Amino acid sequence: MSLHEDAVLVLKAYEDQPELRDLYLDHLAAHPDGVYKPCRAGHLTGSALVIDPERGRVLLTLHKKLGMWLQMGGHCESGDETLAQAALREAREESGIASGLALLPGGPVRLDRHPIPEPCNWHLDVQYAALAPAGAVEEISEESLDLRWFGYEEVAAVADTSVVRLMEATLARLRA
Repeated sequence: MSLHEDAVLVLKAYEDQPELRDLYLDHLAAHPDGVYKPCRAGHLTGSALVIDPERGRVLLTLHKKLGMWLQMGGHCESGDETLAQAALREAREESGIASGLALLPGGPVRLDRHPIPEPCNWHLDVQYAALAPAGAVEEISEESLDLRWFGYEEVAAVADTSVVRLMEATLARLRA
């Protein structure tokens, strides 16, 4: 199965945010390359909020290009077989937590569509949550200016509404 086919299946199974989900599916139907960066109409990305529920905190990266505190994430690559795999790979690379990260069961937590500079137009982000293993030690990557754990109550003061919504949805899934 191709990454494109996996993305279609994942999105068809995603029951929240129906208008945005349908926009993603329409994009994939119109663009066979819609999961990769070269697609100028926009492309899917995979991200994961690294969370440590035992200590009530999330790990955010200060994005080098954007100067914003964000969850780990980025572009799908040719070696990614699934969206979940892309999100987990990005979480490992950007957090420096080489082993023990595990995606929260249940598939994507949220979707977030945001504009990006030319030559592309949109990131269609498929957002997961990754549980940090006990004793996880983070290590800053070359893609970040900083990497830091924030208590749940601190996130709204440092991150944009997309990250706050992702954290809230992740916490709701953890409680379910």
